[in-house]
Amino acid sequence: MRSDTWGVVLAGGLARRMGGGDKPLRELGGRPILAHVLERLAPQVAGVAINANGDAARFAAFGLPVWPDTLPDHPGPLAGILAAMENSPCEWVVTVPGDGPFLPADLVARLHAARDEAGTPLACAASGGWAHPPIALWPRALAGALRAAVQRGERKIDRWTATLGCAQAPWPVQPLDPFFNANTPEELAEAEALLQRGAVAP
Repeated sequence: MRSDTWGVVLAGGLARRMGGGDKPLRELGGRPILAHVLERLAPQVAGVAINANGDAARFAAFGLPVWPDTLPDHPGPLAGILAAMENSPCEWVVTVPGDGPFLPADLVARLHAARDEAGTPLACAASGGWAHPPIALWPRALAGALRAAVQRGERKIDRWTATLGCAQAPWPVQPLDPFFNANTPEELAEAEALLQRGAVAP
């Protein structure tokens, strides 16, 4: 567990491909997807919060702080990352999406190691040859720079991180991609099948 790192689950999306509503509250294995995310993230960090807009009461059962975007008009995932950085009580923040139930148990440690080794201010996860920009390690000290970028109109995470330097921490995709996310009803059914056949590492 990293005492210098706070975890934030990005749950502010509109879930259009899932038919609307909160993707993290859809059921997987008899529990909300968010419960799976928290179970895997919480042991790795000093504490966890949820980034979500609207009525925070819908997440009350989880007993966690809910941090809405700190910029108006929902300008996308960078706004959620900014809220995480501006609210974090720790020097570092790790963000993960609320629809990724199979996060690796060494996510935070390996992101820190990748950043240290590369000498960059940022690090993100990668698998199968693809980077996952929302699954990343952020220094709280860069909150002002991110706020300025979003206010200038920046909306793409990877374009902004490329201007600063972002290391990648790669994971294998077998027996399953730990960064699988359930964006559609079909992907939620696939996640259910993965759970049922025991493909998910503890």
